[in-house]
Amino acid sequence: MDVTTRDTERYVIGVDYGTLSGRAVVVRVSDGAELGSGVFEYPHAVVADALPADVAGDGGTRLPGDWALQVPNDYREVLRRAVPAAVADAGIDPATVVGIATDFTACTMVPVKADGTPLNELPQYADRPHAYVKLWRHHAAQGQADRINELAAERAESWLPRYGGLISSEWEFAKGLQLLEEDPELYSAMDHWVEAADWIVWQLCGEYVRNACTAGYKGIYQDGNYPSEDFLAALNPDFRMFVSDKLAHRIGRLAESAGVLTEEAAAWTGLPAGIAVAVGNVDAHVTAPAARAVEPSQLVAIMGTSTCHVMNGDVLREVPGMCGVVDGGIVDGLWGYEAGQSGVGDIFGWFTKNGVPPAYHQAAEAAGLGIHEYLTELAAKQGIGEHGLIALDWHSGNRSVLVDHELSGIVVGQTLATRPEDTYRALLEATAFGTRMIVEAFRDSGVPVEEFIVAGGLLKNKLLMQIYADVTGLPLSTIGSEQGPALGSAIHAAVAAGEYRDIRAAASAMGAEPGAVYVPIPENVAAYDVLFQEYRTLHDYFGRGANEVMHRLKAIQRSAQGNVQNSAGSLTGDSDAGERVAEGVSA
Repeated sequence: MDVTTRDTERYVIGVDYGTLSGRAVVVRVSDGAELGSGVFEYPHAVVADALPADVAGDGGTRLPGDWALQVPNDYREVLRRAVPAAVADAGIDPATVVGIATDFTACTMVPVKADGTPLNELPQYADRPHAYVKLWRHHAAQGQADRINELAAERAESWLPRYGGLISSEWEFAKGLQLLEEDPELYSAMDHWVEAADWIVWQLCGEYVRNACTAGYKGIYQDGNYPSEDFLAALNPDFRMFVSDKLAHRIGRLAESAGVLTEEAAAWTGLPAGIAVAVGNVDAHVTAPAARAVEPSQLVAIMGTSTCHVMNGDVLREVPGMCGVVDGGIVDGLWGYEAGQSGVGDIFGWFTKNGVPPAYHQAAEAAGLGIHEYLTELAAKQGIGEHGLIALDWHSGNRSVLVDHELSGIVVGQTLATRPEDTYRALLEATAFGTRMIVEAFRDSGVPVEEFIVAGGLLKNKLLMQIYADVTGLPLSTIGSEQGPALGSAIHAAVAAGEYRDIRAAASAMGAEPGAVYVPIPENVAAYDVLFQEYRTLHDYFGRGANEVMHRLKAIQRSAQGNVQNSAGSLTGDSDAGERVAEGVSA
């Protein structure tokens, strides 16, 4: 047994920062048992319409479309609330905790001063949208991403194929360039452009360490280098020194210690000062060891508001449209591959809020069911194809394999007879078709997918899981933990604390046992093969340039929003900033 022998059990804390809340889990080092948990919902949730008055003042600055911000102090509150709650729930002595680790949504960026203070916490910047956290689903930097992609392709930059040939608007460089071009004063005031995954570790241990995962997948760090100054200057002369002035910092390997818990953070959490704080990580990537999926060809899909697909490989391949391949991006010694879908649970939630009539909500309540459960029961009674619909799952754009956040959702085949359960099932199926596109892209590029493992909140939907098995044709197993990312972080904490020699050993001892298993049903596989061809036709027609209607609609929308900004004032408080915003997003 790799675990060090002591007289008492030792415990670690894993903290998972999601889109709407933070979750802390207490895990026993010896066997990975989850003994207690605590959840804290962010008071400001996702800031998408206007800056919160309690932080920004009474101005309530309005935000253009495709913006998604957060308030960084909400993240600190998770440490103050969720961690003590988890320890109390577990009933353990805090003195027996030996390490803590965190994971975060990505790419989520925080502009800070040299001491780590977020710019929005300085009074002079509190009413400036660019001073706030840019959440992963902030897609307003698409114009900047397009320019990065075009220039990189034109110059044949060696790093571009590592990202499937396209950089996302969600990532560090596109968001940083947007900040520079829309609020240059704020850009100048910013000392560090920090991943939230690294910022929260900084808050815990007082040390700023970039983690290898986000640096590689979101920060275009490959083979020891970032994009060159010449490349950045060609994008914008004022962007030349972005890496050296705002981004570059020491990079820590995954599962190593970034430092130890400070006295201040110990007071927040109730944990002992001096315990190990692991290097930061991404929610999806830490889930692989939680699912014991640390060997090649094991594809893990973390399904929640969005889905991230991660997998290790023992060979380097360039996979079109992937989010990235990074040496040691998940486990040291292997190439870590990532793909993803920008909207999954978000799409289902949007539909139940906006597309389902009151009578259905009332019927669900009368049956003692949530609206998702009720619609799932109705949809499960249908035969495959009975609803006559095909949907594209692009309500939050397409992360893979098209890497285009200007794309939007669509449902084809609706009639006056179409019911809410029909559309709901079509949306479930659309996300499964999107995953199949990703699986086939991996296989076609020489990266085989042999196992399909699902983690995240959506694994509870049995119909959805069977649809995914039938659509992909792969046996599907679910992780036997409801808190996969938090468990994965706890595993990293155990390694950082010296309890295991490496992630593989820790995953073997602490990883969750498999949950439910879903086997593809042959007749369903055949039926979905037919529908998938229709999905692929629509996918290529709207997504590969045959019809640019979705892009044109986005441009029209932005133009209208720009006019509103011009008439209502600016994002930065001066009279011409609205015009700058309109120009920036249409560049």
